[in-house]
Amino acid sequence: MTEQLPSKKSLFQARAITTLWKLLARWPLAALWRIAVLLGPLVYRFSKRERQVTEINLEVVNPEATASQRKALAVQSLRHSAATMLELGHAWMAVPEKVEASILSVHGRDKLDNARADGRGVIVLAPHFGNWEVLNFWLSSHFPFTAMYEPPKIADLEPIIRHGRERMGASLVPTNARGVAALLKALKRSEAIGILPDQEPNWGSGVFAPFYGRDAYTATLLPKLVARTQARVVTGVALRVPGKGFEIHFLDADERVYSADDVVSATGVNASVEASIALDPAQYQWEYKRYRKVIEQQQGLANAKKFRIY
Repeated sequence: MTEQLPSKKSLFQARAITTLWKLLARWPLAALWRIAVLLGPLVYRFSKRERQVTEINLEVVNPEATASQRKALAVQSLRHSAATMLELGHAWMAVPEKVEASILSVHGRDKLDNARADGRGVIVLAPHFGNWEVLNFWLSSHFPFTAMYEPPKIADLEPIIRHGRERMGASLVPTNARGVAALLKALKRSEAIGILPDQEPNWGSGVFAPFYGRDAYTATLLPKLVARTQARVVTGVALRVPGKGFEIHFLDADERVYSADDVVSATGVNASVEASIALDPAQYQWEYKRYRKVIEQQQGLANAKKFRIY
């Protein structure tokens, strides 16, 4: 369960962050990108955790790259991560017309329309790529849309974030059995749901499957949803066009996601994430510890907690 900060500290931080989001929501995307361009190298230089985790991941996925090439990609990735944080006010608080205008194009919408026309629900795999909050805005603006939600560590931010994500009609459900039941009901109504395919689940809720050739602990919720609903699976991303806006892309998921075998399905999920990353590798959130549970398995949970970096 997510640990929440004490109330006084939580309230102060929530007010400060909310004020910043409201301010940044008024700024043009070009200005936010210029700030992100400056922040990327600073995060790389002064945040050891972000720098080293990003470089470890990039070495795994592209071992043939030189150190200078990985550094350049790491800095660019951290720029995009900074841009995503700066754009939260835009996605959650800017007037809807402004957010809609920032979506420059939508590719592959027919994949969702056709599935729903056939009476099938759509499972959208939404990896941490580009700006996934803008993707949520578009999906909930155009389709009945349900997604799982876990409260933030800063407790008093919860109503702000929930309002931002639900303001266009999205339905947020908890990450538990009740939430899974809500997802099933939505799919049976031929609606769309969103799943984070690249977030490590708790032990017992996943399997090890290859992600860029190295095992990563991957959730097994997807094959259960597909088996019970015959839903169509697509990958969805909001690709950032720096300083200008976003392009929404819906890609057919790897066919292995439809397998009843958990490992095969998880392998398809990871392959689908890789296909979306190929659109622009710099826009993926490489600072996430995607292989953490591999270390826990190899070293033992007690020893893994001693690791300062990964």
